[in-house]
Amino acid sequence: MNQQIRRVGITLMVLFVALFLQLNYLQVYRANSLANDPRNTRTAVRDFSKPRGQIISADGAVLARSVDVDDQFERLREYPEKDLFAHVTGFFSFTYGATGLERRYSDELAGRDLGIDSLKDIVVDRTVTGDVFITASKSLQTIARDALGPRRGSVVAVDATNGAVLALWSFPSYDPNALSQHDQRGVQQAWQLLNAAPNKPMQGRSYQETFAPGSTFKVVTSAAALERKPELATKAYPPLKVLDLPRTNVNLPNFGGGTCGGTLPDLLRVSCNTGFGQMGLDLGAEALVDEARDFGFDARPPLDLTAVSASAIPDAGSFERAESTLAQSAIGQHSVRATPLQMALVAAGVANDGVVMEPHLLAEVHDSDGDVVRRHEPEPWKTATSPETARQLRDLMVTVVERGTATRAKVAGAVVGGKTGTAQTEGDNAHAWFIGFGDANGRKVAVAVIVESQDGVSEATGGRVAAPIAQAVLKAALGL
Repeated sequence: MNQQIRRVGITLMVLFVALFLQLNYLQVYRANSLANDPRNTRTAVRDFSKPRGQIISADGAVLARSVDVDDQFERLREYPEKDLFAHVTGFFSFTYGATGLERRYSDELAGRDLGIDSLKDIVVDRTVTGDVFITASKSLQTIARDALGPRRGSVVAVDATNGAVLALWSFPSYDPNALSQHDQRGVQQAWQLLNAAPNKPMQGRSYQETFAPGSTFKVVTSAAALERKPELATKAYPPLKVLDLPRTNVNLPNFGGGTCGGTLPDLLRVSCNTGFGQMGLDLGAEALVDEARDFGFDARPPLDLTAVSASAIPDAGSFERAESTLAQSAIGQHSVRATPLQMALVAAGVANDGVVMEPHLLAEVHDSDGDVVRRHEPEPWKTATSPETARQLRDLMVTVVERGTATRAKVAGAVVGGKTGTAQTEGDNAHAWFIGFGDANGRKVAVAVIVESQDGVSEATGGRVAAPIAQAVLKAALGL
């Protein structure tokens, strides 16, 4: 009998320990991830009927607000600008939780993370909420939207000196009001339609989707040469139509079957595939991969939104088995993938003396009295190059705009540098890219534009299609 009691006691103790460990695992180790899981509507249930602050653009437009309604929830979350900032604000839904800034700054908006600033906050029973002011403006976001038009793609603009995101637009977009409404059947129908749409309108393509960056990646390859093997920057690469790749029957042609060669300035100005392909082979995998990672590849940019994607470049060791792919990667093809946000940060790093600042949307949080309770402080994210290398890259990119493939990005009254790109997809379609920066009126603004699946494959595509969009955004952002 005693032995049976002992066994029961031991079993109960083991079960108690297991229960204790599981509770600690859920409540401590996984508490944050479970609380912030978008499928967890507990936070939305807690907050849905309570007062909630506004999200306000840099130029004073109200992007999200709560209004009183006569139903069981008492308040309805509204998005006055509809699809214009959907990928920035996200949505606040009773059924599907929250995304975007609504999720990232939910505590501030609900007044839970504002602190106690005065005796009045202790002794007076009052409702406290927080208003979130962001760095992006409605005016510049509208210009980005209108310049891109009905074409699938993205436009990103960033202040290179402090990382403030000035515009973050992707098309297609969606209206978050459909997901914040109180008719739950209507919410579910809207959710199903949006998720079934082939163009994925709920996905912020500017920071959540990666693409082959094409020739815009040649800025990174140029940086690797200048920073790690400067002798390659002065090497005269022979004029070629195609580059025969090692240990394979595949070759690397120039767009349009043209012939090009020369030193680095010549190669970048005309975006010479054969020259950059050979430069990638001369650099070696380790130098190219390390330089890309210094710019932020293989790391998730610390943008204050949800589900931000990391850009990717293969490990150096993977090129040992297929050396030919190193040449393809040096021109932004093969397995190199980047978000438009990442490519804007590449241009920003060049403009900011080699330092890539943390990208951010938050400017300030104000309490119910209008007092500033939190202000974003700029922080460096990556040191991509030395200041001297950044200066050389800057001059090279200015030449590309002045008399190379990106002349349509010129802005009167500003120093503009850039790089066009064309990333072949399937058949005769290609993504048209432009990345660059503008410097005027004491401000440095970096941009990235991608227009997806354009007809025709030509190195001129990025300059013809994407560069004019960047020009419109730069001109407005620089006040010209």
